[in-house]
Amino acid sequence: MSSATEGVKQYQDSRKLAARARLHGEYTVAETPWFPWIAGQLPLKPGDRVLDIGCGPGWFWQAVAATLPEGLDLTLADTSDGMVEEALERCRPLPFGSVAGRQADVSELPFDDGSFDAVIAMHMLYHAADPAAGIAEIYRVLKPGGTLAVTTNGAGNLRELYELTTVFGGTPTEPVAAVFGFDTAERLMQAQFGNVTGSRHPAVLRITDPEDVFLALTSYPPGENADEAQQKAFRKATDRAFQLGNGTLETRKEMGLFLSRKTR
Repeated sequence: MSSATEGVKQYQDSRKLAARARLHGEYTVAETPWFPWIAGQLPLKPGDRVLDIGCGPGWFWQAVAATLPEGLDLTLADTSDGMVEEALERCRPLPFGSVAGRQADVSELPFDDGSFDAVIAMHMLYHAADPAAGIAEIYRVLKPGGTLAVTTNGAGNLRELYELTTVFGGTPTEPVAAVFGFDTAERLMQAQFGNVTGSRHPAVLRITDPEDVFLALTSYPPGENADEAQQKAFRKATDRAFQLGNGTLETRKEMGLFLSRKTR
């Protein structure tokens, strides 16, 4: 079944991704926002060499650059040239020691063994054809003592939203969790590194505009390919959910961070 995990065209640039990012940026209720929460747990030191694989448009680094250690050498890598170019444009003016970009696939990283002090893979390993092979490649390019930081979603993420997508063939649960959710991330990282720690970001979405739900959930398959009748049914189901919530649709987020250290 098509899902957010499929479709190279989805990630040629950030336009479709932005519809989903808006939903999270506009309506998340959390004591600490997602990006600062992640940055606060990364064991980075001044001058570290950092690889962001699946960097997307570089929004993370723009949000947290001022809070990070000085002099980081940042390499932005993605399978999409468009994403790398956008990330470079966004990150080069920021206070890093250096910023480089490279088109790359996690299953075959074009870097020497032991090249990086840290590798960041945020919400991207469910796109890999073989997540275990990707983690093995990341292990290879990490220096001894280096850290892998992975983020992904749990099966219960945004359940009330995904239940609405069943009208056009969507799954009633988080689709990426079936490919690389919390359990799989922990299992594969433990198998490769021999250690893993995980933590969950406490947050909810409290959405007040049905149109933002429509735009987000029709920005990728199967909603992207929904016909007129399916779109009408989706709008009807969405409007009913907001009516039941007295004008608000609230859903719990399940987003987590997993860290592993290369011990030798």
